[in-house]
Amino acid sequence: MERVIKVLHTEWSDGWGGQEIRIINEMLALREKGVEVFLACRNHALIKQKALENSIQIFILPFGGNTDFKTLFSLMKIIKDNQINIVNTHSGKDTWVGGFAAKLAGAKFIRTRHLSNRIRSSRTNFINELADYIFTTGESVRLDMVKYNRINPENIQSIPTGVDTDIFDPEKYDRNECRKKFNVQNYDFTIGIVAVLRQFKRHDLFLQSANILIKKYPDKKFKFLIAGDGPMKDVIKDQINKFDLQNHIIMLGHVEAVPELLSALDIFILTSDSKEGVPQSVMQALMMGKAVIATDAGSTKDLSRDNLVLVESNVGDIVNGLDRLVSNDTERERISSNARSSIISDFSISSMSKKILRVYKSLLEING
Repeated sequence: MERVIKVLHTEWSDGWGGQEIRIINEMLALREKGVEVFLACRNHALIKQKALENSIQIFILPFGGNTDFKTLFSLMKIIKDNQINIVNTHSGKDTWVGGFAAKLAGAKFIRTRHLSNRIRSSRTNFINELADYIFTTGESVRLDMVKYNRINPENIQSIPTGVDTDIFDPEKYDRNECRKKFNVQNYDFTIGIVAVLRQFKRHDLFLQSANILIKKYPDKKFKFLIAGDGPMKDVIKDQINKFDLQNHIIMLGHVEAVPELLSALDIFILTSDSKEGVPQSVMQALMMGKAVIATDAGSTKDLSRDNLVLVESNVGDIVNGLDRLVSNDTERERISSNARSSIISDFSISSMSKKILRVYKSLLEING
């Protein structure tokens, strides 16, 4: 009888962004391959509802900090009661308690590192060294952890977040209907960003670039779409008013229909200055055959194969990149035509889940 793999994911974060989306999609993809999946999170976490919607068993714990013994002992009980084989942790605080709980309860400990900012190299910050295996979402993160955090290169692998190629398929969406859905006219030239409204996503650079572009091309009917929600919402609204961009910017809030939004765009842009692994929004835009401009933040360059415009995170470079695509229809069409085919083999959910399952089986010494 084949051994059943049971994986408990832990997540301290209470938000809903690329990291949390990856966790849910990863769990669902591995569940289809016969892995039993569980989630431990905080009661008010948005990932809790998404897990429940997908019939994933959840455990509510406080995750009060690195030394939250109540959570630690509760996790140990959950591991033993449910015969968990692997604990996969995702944020800093849950990694400490989740990692120790796995070790003490006899389960394998996997650490998934989603962000690209460098982890402190102090000897007291040793939790990642205890992991049986580490997944990163980008190659630059993997290299940093080997160099600065004393991680054995044989125990760490970059496995970028996969995109659902069936959902993000441009052939399935009518562009004109999608533009109507987001109140965009057929004659509008649309540039959009899909990102949680946090400081490091640098929506200020997006707005400054929009302001410059509007003045440079007074005859173009620009619409700039911002999809996402988060703590910078009011700041962004103030900046829109400051630049007098109310007639050009559409703030959409959180958007579930991301493929439809991408279909409506002429250009997709990412303006982050740090913390990115391989950004899901860029992968999704490429999968939808969009012309993409992205800042060289984190592991964005892992996607660069003459299929996007890679720029530095400053207004000058971003505007130059936009100008290159706005002013040259042929160049914009050339880049967009390469987009989907350039990443479909390496950055699909199918590819991601196969790589992860291979690691699970190796750790548990399961053949096949």
